[in-house]
Amino acid sequence: MAYEAGALEATLAAAAGGDPVLMAELRAAYIEGVGRQVDLLERARCDGNWVVAATRLKGLAASFHSVHLLGLAQDALDAAPGEPAVVRRLKTYLTEFSGT
Repeated sequence: MAYEAGALEATLAAAAGGDPVLMAELRAAYIEGVGRQVDLLERARCDGNWVVAATRLKGLAASFHSVHLLGLAQDALDAAPGEPAVVRRLKTYLTEFSGT
């Protein structure tokens, strides 16, 4: 499933106020933030670290109105820490959103 173009893009556009440079910066910050938390999830070696990273992802998703990421973050919270399928889905989301 490709990332949702609606609410997330609208949130970025509204925050950027029509400034394409600022929109690109906000998009890059979102990608970096999600990527950082996915990396932390992948490297988590205890339940606490897993929950913190998943909760931060959930916060990012809520801040940017990303319904898809919100669902993935909740999947991480519901999964056993270290669940590789959850990490793979998050990496796929990030790849699709970033276009890499």
